[in-house]
Amino acid sequence: MTTNRLEAFSDGVLAIIITIMVLDLKVPIGDDLMSLKPYLPKFLNYLFSFIYVGIYWNNHHHLFQAIEKVNGGILWSNLYLLFWLSLLPVSTGWMGENFHSTFPVAFYGFVLLMSSIAFMIIEKVAVKQEGRESIIGKSVSQNIKEIGSSIGYIFGIIISFYKPEIGVIVYGIIALIWLIPDKRIEKTMR
Repeated sequence: MTTNRLEAFSDGVLAIIITIMVLDLKVPIGDDLMSLKPYLPKFLNYLFSFIYVGIYWNNHHHLFQAIEKVNGGILWSNLYLLFWLSLLPVSTGWMGENFHSTFPVAFYGFVLLMSSIAFMIIEKVAVKQEGRESIIGKSVSQNIKEIGSSIGYIFGIIISFYKPEIGVIVYGIIALIWLIPDKRIEKTMR
C-alpha cells in the first residue's frame, strides 16, 4: 500500500490537534491591550505547541516522501506517534495554566519525549521493511539529532522538578534545533 492514506489521515489528526489547542484559548475580557496580559502565558504556550506540531508535520512529510510502501508495522507505529501528539492539547493547556509548576512542565516534556521516541520507532520500522540500502535506510542511519533531542527532553523533565522554567527553556531550545528541517532525506533523494 502507498503512503497517501496514511499521510492524509495523519494530516487530519494534526489539524484537529491544532484546532483543539486553539479552542482552549479564551477571548479576552476588555477592549484594551492590558486585557491581553492575563492570557499571554496561555497564548505563548499555544504558540510553542503550534510550532512543535508544525515541526512534526514537516518531518513526518519528509519521512513519508522517503518511505515507498506502508505495512502494518508502519501503520501502528504512526498511530503510536499520533497518540502521543494528541496529548499535546491537554499538556499545552495544563502547562499554560501552570507555567511555573513542576508537574505540568514535566508532563509536557514527557509528551514531547514520547512523541520523539514514537517518531524514531516509525523510522526503525520503515528501515526494517525497506532495508538499509533504501532511501529511508540511508536517510535515517545517522539519528544524532533525534537521540540528542530525547536526551534533552529527559534533562528538561528532570530539571522541571527543580526549576520548571528551565525545563521550558530546554524544550524551547530543542524546538529551535528542529525548526531547521531535517535535510537527510532530501540529500538522499537527490
